[in-house]
Parts: sequence; C-alpha cells; structure tokens
Amino acid sequence: MHLRKALGKLYPALKEVKLKDYRVRVVSTGKGTDAVVRVLIESGDGENDWGTVGVSENIVEASWKALVDSIDYKLLKDEAKRVEKARG
Repeated sequence: MHLRKALGKLYPALKEVKLKDYRVRVVSTGKGTDAVVRVLIESGDGENDWGTVGVSENIVEASWKALVDSIDYKLLKDEAKRVEKARG
C-alpha cells in the first residue's frame, strides 16, 4: 500500500504534496557501510515549497526521516493556517 493512500483518508491535504527533488549526499566516508548519508527532499503543495533533511548511516532510514519531516511540516503548516483563520 502506498503511503499517500494509507494517510490520505485521515489527512486529505497530503494529496496535494508532491516530491519535487530528492538528493543524497555522503557526509562522511567510513569503512564499508559506516558512511553517513544526508538525504535532502524538496516538496511542494502547489502553493508553497519546502525542504527537509534526513541523516543516517542507512540511506533508507535517512530518506524516511526526510519524508516524515516533509509530511509533518505540511500538516503543521496547514493546522497553523486553520488556527489563524479561526482567530479572525
């Protein structure tokens, strides 16, 4: 199951989020799999763009961290917008 499909029913605003760029950088070179990588994700929702970063020795984990931060950012941004609108 896709992450978007799984979360879309609870958080419909995530349907707007698109991955715009995905980059991997090796931060430190270690022996074998001890290298630390940094994953940079640029996302957008048609209105705003934002970037998030994940760092780990595991590229999948670093990617996951960056993706989760991107989703969290979108949800927090939309909630702040909703609260501001409710205040008047």
